[in-house]
Amino acid sequence: MRRLFAGLMIAILVIVIAPSSQPGISGQFVTNTPRPIPTDPILFFTNTPRPTNTPDFTPTPSHTPTATPTATLTPSHTPSPTPTPVGPFSYPDGINSLTGLPYPDENAQNRRNLLVKISNYPPIVRPQSGLNQADVIWEYEVEGGVTRFAAIYRSNAPTHVGPVRSGRLVDLELAPMYQALFAYSGSSQPIMDMILNAEIVPWGYNVFSPQFGDNCEDSGFCRFPREGLAFEHTLYLDTNILWDKATRREVNRPERARGFAFGEETPPTDLRALDVFVDWYGQINARWQYDEQTGRYLRFTDEVPHLDALDGDQVWVDNLVIVQAEHIERPDLFEPESQSASQEIRLWTEPGGYYPVYVLRDGVYYQGFWDRQNREMGSALQLKFSTGEPIKLKPGRTWVMVVRGMGSVTLSETLNNMNATGTAILQTATATPPLWETPTPLPR
Repeated sequence: MRRLFAGLMIAILVIVIAPSSQPGISGQFVTNTPRPIPTDPILFFTNTPRPTNTPDFTPTPSHTPTATPTATLTPSHTPSPTPTPVGPFSYPDGINSLTGLPYPDENAQNRRNLLVKISNYPPIVRPQSGLNQADVIWEYEVEGGVTRFAAIYRSNAPTHVGPVRSGRLVDLELAPMYQALFAYSGSSQPIMDMILNAEIVPWGYNVFSPQFGDNCEDSGFCRFPREGLAFEHTLYLDTNILWDKATRREVNRPERARGFAFGEETPPTDLRALDVFVDWYGQINARWQYDEQTGRYLRFTDEVPHLDALDGDQVWVDNLVIVQAEHIERPDLFEPESQSASQEIRLWTEPGGYYPVYVLRDGVYYQGFWDRQNREMGSALQLKFSTGEPIKLKPGRTWVMVVRGMGSVTLSETLNNMNATGTAILQTATATPPLWETPTPLPR
């Protein structure tokens, strides 16, 4: 009995301990621990959930980011700055309203515009001195079909300008137009009376002339005699001395003239003009040719190069303005014994009038009209397109020629051969007296 009980106990232990011979899934054996169904034959289930349909990839550790270059961005919402207008009515601080350029120094900025009358006839007065240092030069007809210059200085202060000649009626428009000091040799009695007239008193103290006692020592009007040169062609001006006297008179104020507009960009146009010829009734002529290398216009007078005796260079400017204006004979502006009649050149406009203008810059030209309805101090000519928009000059120096009609003006796209013309003229020309070298100024 005891032997039978022992045998049963051994059999029970063998049954409990012995593994089952039933095969499991994928060759594994079943235990008493529940097993999940494997999802693939290679990767085994873990306690981290697995996404389905995961593509093959080589994982990059998320904690090691790839460096991204920093871009410099220009905000698209920032508008382009609007250019500050340079004329015709307002000008930035420090900009000369005569040139559209910065004043070269404080002296130029703080002094007043100075208008000086300069002779251009007879030919013996050429070459004149100081033309290339003027900011603006006006050329207009005087009696006999010849021209004279009104040169306006501000940026530069030449010590030898001239020959200085007499005033004309049109100067009584130009000087107030530019709020300028007015320097000239003298005038006829009718013109002097107009200058002294009570209506012009507000700028009468801005007038400087030997006619009123301004001399060499205190005003800068000095005589430089030369053999063969008539007395009336020997007067020259030192602008520094005159500005000093204007300071003592308390009239050397930095006044501005308004009218010209300036812009660096050349407005689009198909009108080219490299050669400009102006004929004043056969008595005198002027030709300007555009120099592509310098961007300037070079002057020829009576078909030969027009030089400046002060610097030895050919007369040049950045802009040419040709103005058609009404001319009226005024014999009353000279003494009764005179055989000539002076001109009233109307540099003002009236409603319904016709006032054409050519403006040349950078080898091209523009057609438009000029306007000056306001004749008050500082109100200079405005140059306009037919739309009323201003014609902008190139920043720099300007020469204004006043003619009776545009029929006396010839614009050409080709350059006339001035070397051949000059050679032919020189072969028949008489000798010209030598230029002054180191003249000694004498009292007038």
